[in-house]
Amino acid sequence: MEIYKAFLLLFLSFLHITIAKKSHENKPFSLSFPLTTTPLLSQKSSTKSIFQSSKTMTRMASLSYKSNFKYSMALIVTLPIGTPPQNQEMVLDTGSQLSWIQCNKKIPKKPPPTTSFDPSLSSSFSALPCNHPLCKPRIPDFTLPTSCDQKRLCHYSYFYADGTLAEGNLVREKFTLSNSQITPPLILGCATESSDDKGILGMNLGRFSFASQAKVQKFSYCVPSRQGKILPSGTFYLGQNPNSYMFQYINLLTFPQSQRMPNLDPLAYTIDMVGIKIGGKGLNISERVFRPNAGGSGQTMIDSGTQYTFLVEEAYNKVREEIVKLVGSKLKKGYVYGGSLDMCFDTINSIQVGQLIGDMTLEFGNRVEIMINKEKMLDDVGGGVHCIGIGRSDSLGIASNIIGNFHQQNLWVEFDLSNRRVGFGKAECK
Repeated sequence: MEIYKAFLLLFLSFLHITIAKKSHENKPFSLSFPLTTTPLLSQKSSTKSIFQSSKTMTRMASLSYKSNFKYSMALIVTLPIGTPPQNQEMVLDTGSQLSWIQCNKKIPKKPPPTTSFDPSLSSSFSALPCNHPLCKPRIPDFTLPTSCDQKRLCHYSYFYADGTLAEGNLVREKFTLSNSQITPPLILGCATESSDDKGILGMNLGRFSFASQAKVQKFSYCVPSRQGKILPSGTFYLGQNPNSYMFQYINLLTFPQSQRMPNLDPLAYTIDMVGIKIGGKGLNISERVFRPNAGGSGQTMIDSGTQYTFLVEEAYNKVREEIVKLVGSKLKKGYVYGGSLDMCFDTINSIQVGQLIGDMTLEFGNRVEIMINKEKMLDDVGGGVHCIGIGRSDSLGIASNIIGNFHQQNLWVEFDLSNRRVGFGKAECK
């Protein structure tokens, strides 16, 4: 996962979770999978790895498969992995590179999660040895957190921003998507130590992401609106989305490898944000705070693996200043949720607060806008409290703007890798 968080100075960064693909000759691959969801702490976007390598795969006939997923706080896809396939739950994460799954341990300290993968049952499973090029202490632009274990296998360790750990061996394994759609062995992590019971499907621009290894040309998802305890359904596509005719696109910002910026995640989906409006009023925020400066601070990225939206200090202060003007008397003083959200209100006031604040609009280049309905400005965080789903980036230990999945509700979001752009389309996601 990739650039930010508490481990920023040691590695660069990493985050939270996603899915696989392929094609035939020059025909694009199109596929969608069932997703479910699980609660995810808003700031758990982990330190992410920036390693690089490319994999070619056998071209396959074009597929189109549609399924629903349930959404609460994270998007969870169930993928069939191995030979014969074992279903694995993985978090769809456009902010991460390395995909990893939960693997059984010989003598577990506690019972493994029900989704744990058993390598001994798969004929296509293989572990990377220590002499593999990826198991070097350094590769271009990144120091890999790998080492040799006692069995001379390549061991990796990744720390998340909230202090949790995932570690195990780097391995190769196939994704058995259907009887006729089986990927070549892809590199992923086989975690034997993790505080999470789900894996991660890394879908960023890195060469080791699932999207890159599986040669995915585009993928998209529609995050439905959360409705209390009822988990609504959304849709995920790999390949062509039949709704793309209505999408508005923003070109991704790209950065040459020669441009070294310590606070920049070059593998994230970086977009051109230009402003924020609240209740129809444009806030006095300079466009420069949404773009990376000479050190990389200010990058704006779209991320399915982070729950809430996080803004750099200058932008956050302007947003908070406007909200305090509108509803400051109703703020729950001294209350901070998850160490990040400090614009919170007692639930009894939440509907009135939303009405007073109005809709929020995120403005991008090419005149593209994301409008966040006033009913979706606040999130129920439990304990009779609702919080505006925006926090300070520095509470995560990062210097970037992140648009999380909470502010992607009722939107199609498409990552068009072949044309290096991101598309948005309004929808009633089901």
